[in-house]
Amino acid sequence: MIAYCGMDCSKCEGYLATQENSDTKRKEVAEKWTVQYNTDIKPEQINCNGCKSDGIKFFFTEGLCEIRKCNIEKNNNNCAECSDYRCEKLEKFIELAPPVGEALEALLIQN
Repeated sequence: MIAYCGMDCSKCEGYLATQENSDTKRKEVAEKWTVQYNTDIKPEQINCNGCKSDGIKFFFTEGLCEIRKCNIEKNNNNCAECSDYRCEKLEKFIELAPPVGEALEALLIQN
């Protein structure tokens, strides 16, 4: 599944920890993301079946992700389909998570 931001969920550490139902991996991901994103993430928050799924989503994705909200409002599959591609919201997110920019550029090439 390709997330709204363009990332392949099957490569996401949080998604993988959820699919494997591994508390050990949840702990590892929480520790890594706490440092990487300079915030406090708890292992029990690492539960996600993907931002497009009907199932559980990472707490940030569910309620706070502006990228997800924007794509839903605009009825886009991902940011690469947007007429405002590389908007300010997206640029800020790419600064935080550079692989998102790489994933979206690859999607642009495919389209």
